Amino acid sequence: MSERNTIEKATFAGGCFWCMVKPFDQMEGIHGITSGYTGGHTENPAYEDVKTGETGHREAVQILFDPEVFPYEKLLSLYWPQVDPTDDGGQFHDRGPQYRTAVFYHNDTQRQLAEKTRQEIADSGRFKEPIVTEIVPASTFYPAEAYHQDFYKKQEKAYLEDRQKSGRDEFIEKHWR
Repeated sequence: MSERNTIEKATFAGGCFWCMVKPFDQMEGIHGITSGYTGGHTENPAYEDVKTGETGHREAVQILFDPEVFPYEKLLSLYWPQVDPTDDGGQFHDRGPQYRTAVFYHNDTQRQLAEKTRQEIADSGRFKEPIVTEIVPASTFYPAEAYHQDFYKKQEKAYLEDRQKSGRDEFIEKHWR
């Protein structure tokens, strides 16, 4: 950890939170990743509530990071290629508002950097459709149930099967590689 011992939060919604942990996990400067729910109006939601799409929450990951070791810009450079930023109806085979993409910013610097990178993607010509990923203020983050945490490690076979069926990897390969 840096001398300043500064740990910041980053919060990203990218569809199913199971698929959003592994890309960030085990990198130097990342001090924790929690799967959970944010952005909605229901207090202390459970997975069964959120999956209905009626709580206003999205599945998301909250990342604790040391910005001196792993800058926020680097987090964004990992986030964008995990998602289809043009899909307003969910992500891949996960459909509904609870699976829509968003960058939840915790300070004005994060907001500015998220807006800048979103505009760069829009200007790149990589996608024909408009970029619809929202950039919104962070709100209360509710950790998901224990069985959702580190799912890709604890339930590797189920994780790999779900990911393979989702179409996420094919999309990433086609649009981001």
